[in-house]
Amino acid sequence: MKTILITGSTDGIGLVTAKALLERGHRVLIHGRSEQKVNGVVAELATLAGAERVAGFVADLSDLVAIDSLASDVLAANASLDVLINNAGVFQAPSVVTADGLDLRFVVNTLAPYLLTQKLAPALRPAGRVVNLSSAAQSSVDLKALTGEVAFNDHYAAYAQSKLAITMWTRMLAQDWEGQGPILIAVNPGSLLASKMVKEGFGVPGKDLGIGADILVRAALDEEFAGANGQYFDNDAQRFAPPHADALDDALCRQVVATMEKTLGSLAG
Repeated sequence: MKTILITGSTDGIGLVTAKALLERGHRVLIHGRSEQKVNGVVAELATLAGAERVAGFVADLSDLVAIDSLASDVLAANASLDVLINNAGVFQAPSVVTADGLDLRFVVNTLAPYLLTQKLAPALRPAGRVVNLSSAAQSSVDLKALTGEVAFNDHYAAYAQSKLAITMWTRMLAQDWEGQGPILIAVNPGSLLASKMVKEGFGVPGKDLGIGADILVRAALDEEFAGANGQYFDNDAQRFAPPHADALDDALCRQVVATMEKTLGSLAG
């Protein structure tokens, strides 16, 4: 039985993935930003799998300080963690600038999962996995958006850049942790799935969420991903595929990671 944390798992792909993992006999840690929703989902899932295989954690990932508390709570309750699925994401919101003056999409989709992965590293087993939600939407990253000097009114542009950025740091951290930590994989779970994000952002009902949940379960557990450290899986094409060309450029990737580290360091200071 593996212990698996899924961020953003009170609805959408995250929740469907959680249910699928519980059906396979694993222990799932639910995360959401609403305590009421987290408690409700945990209670629902506990009736299906037993209370000992479900736990809940609350944190607003737009608040980078809250990630310290989230990681501390997870580490306090779990001696080890087998899989981290960085699923939480945002496309649009009434306000796209956080309290720290950063673009919301870059915080939730890029910086928060990076910071959480680093904070949970002590608990992640060497044979474990970090699965990062990327997207078919990827475009070159404006470094000023990572530092808060730029915030985008164009939701798609911000989202696409933030998803390329998570793909870029996935590859860099995979290189840095090679042979010493869990493997890291970036996954496009499928375009226009029936998530709240797609319905609100694109005004379409979307495709079966099970398409995305299935690939996340495979990425978390299956042997086909065991040697996929640093790779990108495109579920639209149903294969490992090259991401945006920028994600294959080591110099650009290092520049993105260095900018992220600088931004996180300035907030910590």
